[in-house]
Amino acid sequence: MKITVVGTGYVGMSLAVLLAQQHEVVAVDIASQKVEAINRRQSPIRDNEIEEYLSKKPLRLTATTDGAKAYQDARFVVVATPTNYDEESHFFDTSAVESVLREVTAINPEAYIVIKSTVPIGYTVSAQKAIGNPRLLFSPEFLREGKALYDNLYPSRIIVGVDEQNAEAVAAAREFASLLQEGALKKDIPTLLMGYTEAESVKLFANTYLALRVAFFNELDTYAEMKGLDSKKVIDGICLDGRIGDYYNNPSFGYGGYCLPKDTKQLLANYRDIPEKLIEAIVLANQIRKQFVADRVYERACQRGTPPIIGIFRLTMKANSDNFRQSSVQGVIARLKERGARVVIYEPTLTTDSWFDCEVERDLDKFKAVSQVIVANRFEACLQDVADKIYTRDLYFRD
Repeated sequence: MKITVVGTGYVGMSLAVLLAQQHEVVAVDIASQKVEAINRRQSPIRDNEIEEYLSKKPLRLTATTDGAKAYQDARFVVVATPTNYDEESHFFDTSAVESVLREVTAINPEAYIVIKSTVPIGYTVSAQKAIGNPRLLFSPEFLREGKALYDNLYPSRIIVGVDEQNAEAVAAAREFASLLQEGALKKDIPTLLMGYTEAESVKLFANTYLALRVAFFNELDTYAEMKGLDSKKVIDGICLDGRIGDYYNNPSFGYGGYCLPKDTKQLLANYRDIPEKLIEAIVLANQIRKQFVADRVYERACQRGTPPIIGIFRLTMKANSDNFRQSSVQGVIARLKERGARVVIYEPTLTTDSWFDCEVERDLDKFKAVSQVIVANRFEACLQDVADKIYTRDLYFRD
């Protein structure tokens, strides 16, 4: 069976590798350097499992920039293109998804198109009507950055949204779910078929609940810091309750990354005509946390010198990551600069000498020496020798 996967980010690349274990898979991307890397059996993203599978497994995987050719004769075309949140329209930018939907429909109307990109609630129904293609499916992804293939090999669940009144489409949805099951190492994976809109809702509500947990423990940590309490002891005591659990409870500077910021804002936008308070509070709490952290850091830095020189240790959200899109520390940086602080960034993945009008220092020792206070969303062992300079709320030394 031929399967085409459009987009080679965390979602698309992990799916392409998963499905290429048993089937012919063509990965499509507009970035020629990504395509070339895949054809050399090198991963275009940072994911240990993907790198291992590409180098050691006999995958039936090729990559191309020629989408039109890749769509021909494909049984399924999986769309995993970015859908960034538009702050002006308050909705995801789905233009890349729509472009693929129209092109595939014109070139190969027999293919079933599986939308894996995160979209607003109600999007797939409207897209189906606008394009006039009944062969659309929506399958939300539940992947962690840097663990995308692992989470496809051991998925918590498989969900496929479909027009439940269309028997042929329901059969195709079951077939696609079976392909994901076939490639996984985990057995007896909970698998649900449901309407498009329900499947879209699962994705946004699940991520918003995770954001809620992050915001809750961050606000707990804010209270503990202001009142001089041992935040870790409080969290440990709370999380021994089996109904609460010991996960998503490590304080940070706020939630960020690819999914949570945009998904919470999108869900809030979907509540436009529906009574709510909690969803709005989650988004607001994340902004308040960044302001609180910036204020604490600035106050501490001013005790060491004026104007303060504040070092930012890594822009990335997580350890072993090269992604800093929408990272919470960026919000902290913006607020520090508003207060007149001189900000120096240590981020090995940057190749420029400045970033958003901040100095970039790639020599760690020089960075440590010049910084009066070092801000670290996640603490690393290389900072141990300057522990007295560190401001972090990382209590468990994990993401």
